[in-house]
Amino acid sequence: MNNLYITQSGKLKRKDNTLLFQNNKIRKVIPIQGIETIYALGEIDINTKLLVFLQQNKITLHFFNYYGFYSGSFYPRESYISGSLYIKQVEHFTDYEKRLTLARKFVSGIAQNLRYLLRHYSKHGIDIAGKMRRIQNYSNKLNMAKTIKEILQIEGAIWDIFYSSFLKILNDSFKFTRRIKRPPDNPINAMISFGNSMLYTRVLSSIYFTQLNPTISYLHEPFERRFSLSLDLSEVFKPSLVFQIIFKLVNMRMITLKNFSKKLNYCYLNEEGRRIFVKEFDNKLRKSKKHPLLKRSISNKTLIKLECYKIIKHLLAEKDYLPFNIGNGY
Repeated sequence: MNNLYITQSGKLKRKDNTLLFQNNKIRKVIPIQGIETIYALGEIDINTKLLVFLQQNKITLHFFNYYGFYSGSFYPRESYISGSLYIKQVEHFTDYEKRLTLARKFVSGIAQNLRYLLRHYSKHGIDIAGKMRRIQNYSNKLNMAKTIKEILQIEGAIWDIFYSSFLKILNDSFKFTRRIKRPPDNPINAMISFGNSMLYTRVLSSIYFTQLNPTISYLHEPFERRFSLSLDLSEVFKPSLVFQIIFKLVNMRMITLKNFSKKLNYCYLNEEGRRIFVKEFDNKLRKSKKHPLLKRSISNKTLIKLECYKIIKHLLAEKDYLPFNIGNGY
């Protein structure tokens, strides 16, 4: 199954049993077969006829505004529903110790994958071994954390240490000192926000094809109008599916400052910049390697879905959840 990325503004509608995208420059008919998720990265006009068509074909549609910021999703009516699993999901949230267990595991996964990512640059002579040790030290404190707030504080400290390594990792044309989200104030913050949104929606699409309820989460607090389980699961994949991409694009000069625009106090990827990032993101999702347990090649996109099934097995007490590890590939 493939993703469809629409980077221009225009109209998207149903044409017989296909999709039709058009604006004042192009008119393109797109076969519906094989599409799992649509990313509307420009301003897209749609109608209810299209939404019904997407519902029938179980296709999620994610909207981004003109500046590339995530706006919302069309999430087809759930057809993979399990009452017993839903009860287990709620139980692992209301039982505070069970919730703490999962929250610790998510943050532990973040720490191990960030250390793996930094280790690559340490081997190439960049002096960041001290930052790797500090991340490990904070990770070691997770078992002592007695509240979600304490776990989130540890997570925040881990990310701050990681961000402080950027001055040594990135080439000189891109300066980055601290993470600013709303709104992003420089090109690196703009790419982080855009990449996080792309990953969040990819995880949300994967959750749709399982029996998990995307609104019940463990590290992040569940809120109305937010699929917070997608936020939880996204965390462990950010080092590989967001930051590896950013480092590659910047250091190989595949993306430059001309691919960004600034307006007032915020910065965003322009249309060409989004196209460059999306191409690398999709290539990364498609990239496969042999899974040591399954003994066959698995794409990064499939690994996200497998992560959902790992959570299900944990909830059903079949197997304790171990977060995705870049080092061993699963």
